[in-house]
Amino acid sequence: MLSKRRGPALALLAVFGLSPLLLACEDQNTYVAPPAPKVSVARPLVQDVTEYLEFTGTTVAYARVEVPARVPGVLQSLHFEPGTPVNAGDPLFTIDPVEYEAQVQAAEAELARAEARRTETAKTLERAETLIKRGNIAQAKVDEARADFLSAKAEILVRQANLTQARINLGYTEVTAPISGRVGRNLVDVGNLVGQGEATILTDITTYDPMYIYFEVNERDLLRYLTKNREQGPDDGPAGKRDSGPIEVGLANEEGFPHSGTTDFAESQVDPDTGTIRVRAIVENPGRNPVFFPGLFVRVRLPFDTRPDVPLVTERAIGFDQSGQYVLVVNAENLVEKRNVTLGTLVDGLRAVTGGIEPSDRIVVNGLQRVRDGAAVQAEEIDMASLTASAIEASVTPEQTSEQPTGATGLDAAAPATD
Repeated sequence: MLSKRRGPALALLAVFGLSPLLLACEDQNTYVAPPAPKVSVARPLVQDVTEYLEFTGTTVAYARVEVPARVPGVLQSLHFEPGTPVNAGDPLFTIDPVEYEAQVQAAEAELARAEARRTETAKTLERAETLIKRGNIAQAKVDEARADFLSAKAEILVRQANLTQARINLGYTEVTAPISGRVGRNLVDVGNLVGQGEATILTDITTYDPMYIYFEVNERDLLRYLTKNREQGPDDGPAGKRDSGPIEVGLANEEGFPHSGTTDFAESQVDPDTGTIRVRAIVENPGRNPVFFPGLFVRVRLPFDTRPDVPLVTERAIGFDQSGQYVLVVNAENLVEKRNVTLGTLVDGLRAVTGGIEPSDRIVVNGLQRVRDGAAVQAEEIDMASLTASAIEASVTPEQTSEQPTGATGLDAAAPATD
């Protein structure tokens, strides 16, 4: 029997033609939890990681020589094309040689006269020595003949030196390349008087292969490097030369560090004004169109240390908050755990993690914003290797590249996520 309190309600339902049995089917409200969010997870890519010290450097020519006119005269001819490679000994200019040819002829004549006088004085001395034995000549005459002979011999040496100098000056009328390299423009035109009073610079030659790179190492990095060298022993480096070591170089318009070289020199002390020490490296730079030119700014990195079996994760998996940098790890129960991490160098778009995670951990790489520490998730595992910069670049089709807005790259999707 229905209670008296429900009587009016039942009567009202009857008016609208509704069955009273509907009241008996009234459902109770219950809370249904939403499904666990789906996230992509990946195990770290584990490999040996080299830590680098990075610097900014400047290229400097291996050698640069100004070519002067070493004797005065009128510039008669030019034998090179400005801006082209030349080899040591190649002719560059000719200075009018007529005057110097005449000087050589005069010197040869003076030498011949001196040789004739030496022959005459030698015979005079020989006769005097014969007569002195017979007592037919005074000793003073013999001494005089011997002095004339020695003077004639000395005169020959003087004339020989004058001839040598005349030939050298004649040789200087042919101006040749002192080194191999690229010759600059001619600074003096044919027909001008050069070398009068002071040496006239005719052109210059620059050697591009190899190329020097100078860069400054700050005190902190220097101390780290020296400490590491001491740990490796006193004979580190080729032939025990501590200044020698491999480097990698990249230009401003290049990705990464595609060129290699070696350090070959470091200053003997730290500059107290800047707190840095200057280091020089040398790189190969062959060809008629070399990669490096003097005066360019370059990026330099110096291998410092190699860590074995370092976990690498994509930067999109790294978050930042007041506690620092962290990643989210999904455990065996599919619950999220927050791990504070220590980050290292960047390797092919993946960030080395030097502390905070294990190689077996499943790292959240997609969906960081949808989960929190302690939350349950549905984990879909993917390969961390597919998130490297090279893999992402290889997966981008030409059509996708052309559709990207200005300034976008295939790596934009791998930007670090923040909360």
